[in-house]
Amino acid sequence: MNQQDYLHLPDTRVYVADANSTDGTAEMARSFAATYSIEVLAGGLPAVGRNAGARRATTPYVLFLDADVELRDPTTLRRAIRAMQRQQLHCLTTNIRCLDGNAADRLLFGGSNVVQKLSRWAAPFATGMFMMFDRREFQKLGGFNEHALYAEDYLLTKQVGRKRFAVIPGAVMTSNRRFRKMGHLRIAGMFFLTALNSGNPNYFLRDQGYWEES
Repeated sequence: MNQQDYLHLPDTRVYVADANSTDGTAEMARSFAATYSIEVLAGGLPAVGRNAGARRATTPYVLFLDADVELRDPTTLRRAIRAMQRQQLHCLTTNIRCLDGNAADRLLFGGSNVVQKLSRWAAPFATGMFMMFDRREFQKLGGFNEHALYAEDYLLTKQVGRKRFAVIPGAVMTSNRRFRKMGHLRIAGMFFLTALNSGNPNYFLRDQGYWEES
């Protein structure tokens, strides 16, 4: 994020939720302490770590990112905050593209981006790869459901009113680690079943095999 042109980034608090990782995540995060105000928190399932960071936030907006997401467009943060302010949004996201992915990776991420844009006209949703919330509205919604073992990001953003949700132009980059570990058909099937069970909160209280397989 050091190439972002958002002027207040050096003063922005960054929380890294680490669930006892063994790949040096915590150490790598702390290595940027001279540039950013960074605190490493005890994580767990994503809902737990994300809520822990959000509880410490005092800024008007909170941004949630997955660990393998890169903001290569230097204007991403500035444009996101401007959109939140000007449109009085409760939540926004952007497109997701795949780093060094093959044709199947690009096809699935592209399809997901299209569905996400279309969802704005009915019941919007965003993924935890890039989600910016109005902090007060996030609190009103109760944050991420820590009892949800699967798709807690989808479950929360489905509660956002469509007029208060936006998908800003551009994209952030992610890896294809999900596809490598679980396969394209499995991921596509899980996405379809997630949408099919939107009105069934009990569905999200089971991990649907995601953590076991990933």
